[in-house]
Formats: sequence, structure tokens, C-alpha cells
Amino acid sequence: MHPFERILLATEHTEFDSGAERIAFELAKRCGIPLAAVLPVTSNPEYESIAPQIAARAEREAVVKIEDLRAAAQAAGVDMNIVARRGAEPFREIVQEAVEQSSDLIVLRRRGKLSFLSNLLVGEMVTKVVGHAPCSTLFVPRAAKMWSHGVLAAVDTSPFAGHIASIAAKVAKQCNLPLHIVSVLAHDTPANRAAIEDALAHARASAAAAGMANPGVSMRTGKPHEQILAAAKDLNADLVVVGRHGESNVIRAPFGGTTQKVIGLADTPVMVVRA
Repeated sequence: MHPFERILLATEHTEFDSGAERIAFELAKRCGIPLAAVLPVTSNPEYESIAPQIAARAEREAVVKIEDLRAAAQAAGVDMNIVARRGAEPFREIVQEAVEQSSDLIVLRRRGKLSFLSNLLVGEMVTKVVGHAPCSTLFVPRAAKMWSHGVLAAVDTSPFAGHIASIAAKVAKQCNLPLHIVSVLAHDTPANRAAIEDALAHARASAAAAGMANPGVSMRTGKPHEQILAAAKDLNADLVVVGRHGESNVIRAPFGGTTQKVIGLADTPVMVVRA
């Protein structure tokens, strides 16, 4: 069984969303999973009351985008329910739609058009979705394709390691792909090494319980995000699975955190599993 039952595609239907749309369609079709989509529309009621033509134009544009999305889904052989949600902050509309749909995976782009104030690694909307999403999230670069070579699960010494490995194992098994589990030793001390070894053993056992009996397991030393990305390249893994614990600190530190750096620098889709 696939680990996810209800996928939500969050898209503004721009060129930057093309990868997320493509993979969401393929996931839904390949795995037989219901797909819904939300189109967030930025709305400022106070300003629109003064200039109602702004709201009218946004409404027309949303209708066109929804029809385009529906046609693209049909061409891909996927049934998809699409809604537009209006609000001052698009990320809140995405998160609320995920709550209302009881979604267990949100698929969205990594970033949109860069501006002077944009986060250089991950777009502002994406950063906030990471921090507030009620479920797992899949971030897709616009040129990315569906994974077909391998899955890499990056775990740390938290109790959450087994859950990350289990989700990654189910995805790998569903797609008939090899699974690799990696953990990074940032500071090589006997105590840290022992903790990493325990985490890897726990992750291996969880992967086995999820149907992957002999995943590749390795320990690396260095900066965590650099070593995770290097491991994905060395092992030819085109899906990276990482974790997030509770309310992420990426909300307060937009350039910090291993998870956000992996999302922002990876050439492949990155799945962020929530505890």
C-alpha cells in the first residue's frame, strides 16, 4: 500500500509549478490515489473595495487557470477536483484546504520567481507551508521528473528516524525502487557515533517492517545537508525523504536548517515527512 491516501496539489499554475503538477498527476495515476488541487489567489478586500476591477481580473484569471488545470489533468488521465481559495496569504489557504480535505500529502513547487526580498533557497510561500502544513509535503523543482532510480531516506538521532524510514520504504516498495538510508555525523565523537548507529539500526528495522528487507545503510561525516545531497548523487537516488518535527524553525530562520537547505539545493523532489 502507498503511504498516502489523499494528495493535494497546491499550484498557482505558473511555469514554476509545472514540475509539481506533472508529478502530482503521475502519482495519482500510478498509485490510484484521489487527487485534489487548490489554486491560492491573493486577495486584499480593502484594496479591492476601492478598485473592484482588481478582484474581477483576478477572478477571470483564476477561472482560466482552473480550466487549464482541469484539461491538463484529463490529458494525463487523472480525475481532479480543483478549488480556488482567496486570502491575503496564499500559504494559509493551502494549509486550510489540506486540513479540510484531510490530505496526507501536499505537492507544491520549490519556489517561484525570485525578487529582491525572495529567499534564495526556497520561496516565501513554500517556507511557510513547510512550517504550518498538517501533513507531509513534497517539494518539486520545475524540471524534476517522477523518481525512477532510487529513494534516499535521511535520518537523525531523534525517535522520528523510524517513521521517516518507514514512509520512504513504502514509497520505494510501491515504485519497485531500491532504498538507501543515510545519517550524517556532524561531530565525530564516540557518543555521537554510537547514537547514529542506533538511529540507523532503528531505521533499518522500520524499513524492514514496511516491506524493504535489505535497504542500503550508511553513515557520513560532515555538514548534514551537503552529505545528504552528496549521498543522493552518489547513490543515484532521485527522491530524497527527510523529516520535520512539529512546528519548524524555518519560519523564524528562512536561511537555516538542514531540511530547508536540502529542499532548496536538491535537483530532485524532496519529501518532508511530519511526525
